[in-house]
Amino acid sequence: MNFIVTGIDFKDSEALERRMKARDAHMANIEKMKAEGTLLYAVAHLNQEGNMAGSTLILEMENEKAVEDYLEKEAYVLGKV
Repeated sequence: MNFIVTGIDFKDSEALERRMKARDAHMANIEKMKAEGTLLYAVAHLNQEGNMAGSTLILEMENEKAVEDYLEKEAYVLGKV
């Protein structure tokens, strides 16, 4: 089943710094999910300054619970991006 997950970053002045700290872990997991076939599409959202400020993923997962389990471990969620 396909799921669209959209995350909008916090707007505080440290949000981009938190994103960049969590990005390596996030991208490592993205590569793993691509190899497994659970990630179909991913894109970063840019703000007016051209900085990353959110993400959208299209996932192929068994059910909503699998998506929730993924999000509980997602680096950007854990990093409060």
